[in-house]
Amino acid sequence: MFLTCKHAIPQMERQGRGSIVNIGSIAGVRYTGVPYIAYYTTKAAILGFSRGVALQYAKQNIRSNVIMPGLMNTPMIVEPFKGFYGGGNIDAMIQQRDAQCPTGRMGDAWDVAHAALWLASDESKYVTAGEITVDGGMIARCA
Repeated sequence: MFLTCKHAIPQMERQGRGSIVNIGSIAGVRYTGVPYIAYYTTKAAILGFSRGVALQYAKQNIRSNVIMPGLMNTPMIVEPFKGFYGGGNIDAMIQQRDAQCPTGRMGDAWDVAHAALWLASDESKYVTAGEITVDGGMIARCA
């Protein structure tokens, strides 16, 4: 993120505007039940980094926001979590993760993509230093 901003911001300054959309996680603000301290720490850092960029470059019409996904059903979850949930049974793992979500199902990559598209568009031109949760209500439930 740092390197992307380092190289993108000068171009955004030249063109007089820009939108940075970073992907964090609800784990940046809530413990989600999985013992990954490093993950929680890095996701919290994304929030602080993005806020700092947003405030530092607001007068140059450069916006910076974070999408905070909750539980997502993507191929990336299978290997890391198949042993943590469901005793190695992938279908059981997906069912357990679905049950954790207030909506009864995990989100998917399209849910995050649609939020990113909106944040990158001029339709969100007054949104900066924001944190958009895309989590099916999960953040409201996490302790």
